[in-house]
Amino acid sequence: MTAQHGIPITRNPASPAKAAAIRAAVAATTRGPGGDSSRLAAAEDAERFHEFLADPRIHAPIYTLPRPLTVEMVRAFIADHRAQRDEGSGLLFLNFDEAGRISGYSDLCLWPQWAAGELGGAIHPDRQGQRRGSTGARESFAWMFDHLGLDLLCETAAPDNIRTIQMLDHLGFRRMGEITSQRPDGTPRPSLVWEIGRAEWEERHGA
Repeated sequence: MTAQHGIPITRNPASPAKAAAIRAAVAATTRGPGGDSSRLAAAEDAERFHEFLADPRIHAPIYTLPRPLTVEMVRAFIADHRAQRDEGSGLLFLNFDEAGRISGYSDLCLWPQWAAGELGGAIHPDRQGQRRGSTGARESFAWMFDHLGLDLLCETAAPDNIRTIQMLDHLGFRRMGEITSQRPDGTPRPSLVWEIGRAEWEERHGA
């Protein structure tokens, strides 16, 4: 995910030991919160990941995806995230259904210096509904606190992304205002911002 200059809004410096522990946890991660159905994206996934992203219902609302959306751009997107994992600042997971098809992906942007992170991604439209997206997001947020050791989650969404807005409000994230995000091609996009700290999350959802 492309790091945004305006987020997180809350910036409490982590101790050097805390930041180093987060970077180490990120670099050691091979599977996401989905367990065996979720793994790191690899170069050989580029063609089928591109096929998944080619659906406008998936890529249109997501400003962090490469443009133009070609197989080579997707392969570079994966390679960039592998480098981010090595330095402890990002992760890219692919999720698979029972038949081995890509059913979704998770894109994590991390700021170890503030013990903070942002979760992005999408699930296939055929799997939306029945609160699957909300349940999956809640599990992923809990995993980011527990597995990576973060203290703060920061999320953004376009003002017209009603599904995400309702989900973040429902999960107890605090609205923090609005920033101008930048797409990989340099064009701006207004983004609403939410945050939630570890203590707030545990109070609402349990440790």
